[in-house]
Amino acid sequence: MKKDIEIPVAKDVHIAVIREWNEEFLSKDWNAYLINNRADTIEMAIVVSKGFDGDIKTSTMRHGIGTIEPKSYRKVELLQEDVLALNNEFFVTFFAENKLFEKRFLFPKHSITEENLSNIPIIDKEGILSKD
Repeated sequence: MKKDIEIPVAKDVHIAVIREWNEEFLSKDWNAYLINNRADTIEMAIVVSKGFDGDIKTSTMRHGIGTIEPKSYRKVELLQEDVLALNNEFFVTFFAENKLFEKRFLFPKHSITEENLSNIPIIDKEGILSKD
C-alpha cells in the first residue's frame, strides 16, 4: 500500500526575501515573496510562516496566495526586524499538474542580512533565496 502513494517533489518554486524601499513609512523593509519559476501555473497556493529558535517562537502566519502564473511572483509578507534573529520557516502548499505539492523553505537565523544579498531571478531585484 505505501508503495502506491506518490509524493511529488515541488521543483522551481522558491521563497525569496527582498530588501525594498517602503514609500509609506520611508524605510527599507524585508519582504518575503513566493516565486513560481515553473512552466505552468500553480493554483491555491498557501504559505504558512513562523520564526523559531529553541523556546522562542513567533505566531504562525497563514497566507492564501491563490494562483500564480508561470515565471512570476507574489508578495507573501513583511518580515519585522526582530524575527531576522530567528530561524524563519515557510511551508508552501499548492496544486499543479492535478496534484498537491508541498515544500519547506528555511532561512537560518541571522542569514537575512545586507551582506548575503544576490540577484533574484524572475523578480530581478537584490535579495536572499531560501535554502531548500
